[in-house]
Amino acid sequence: MRVLLKFELDCAPDDAWRAIRSPSVFQEVSAPLSTFTSLEVGGFPELWGAGEHPVRMSAAGQFPVGRQVIDVSFPDAPDGVRIMRDSGRGLSGPLALVTQWEHSMAISAAPGGKTLYRDQLVFSAGILTPLMWPLYWAFWQWRGIALRRLAPSWGWGTTRRSNLSL
Repeated sequence: MRVLLKFELDCAPDDAWRAIRSPSVFQEVSAPLSTFTSLEVGGFPELWGAGEHPVRMSAAGQFPVGRQVIDVSFPDAPDGVRIMRDSGRGLSGPLALVTQWEHSMAISAAPGGKTLYRDQLVFSAGILTPLMWPLYWAFWQWRGIALRRLAPSWGWGTTRRSNLSL
């Protein structure tokens, strides 16, 4: 099953690129529906690097959902496009029911100094896939709304400053 998002963000592509690589932004756009705790020594990095990042997930910050690995890579892309991919997997709880996980986020320039943001999730959980699709679809819509709301504050490379601690 697939979930797709495509929209413009009101920020420069460099700022959007930094934001999608930021565990702080990841947590901000996931809350309060989902919260994540790093299981890495030293906690979350400032920016996601290539490789595996184990986390624990809770629903609404209250109910344990399980552990998962966020497996980050940065595949080659056409000029002007930057892609971050998570090919992670669930390790425990309901997260382990998902047998395929490919989450890709692409950043490129849009007119007026804005950013074209494309987000695709491809997942499978066997016969449970059709039951899980509405949950992932709704969560992706939530994330999309949060990304659009936060993007104007991501001016790390300009005089604007983010209200996030990056």
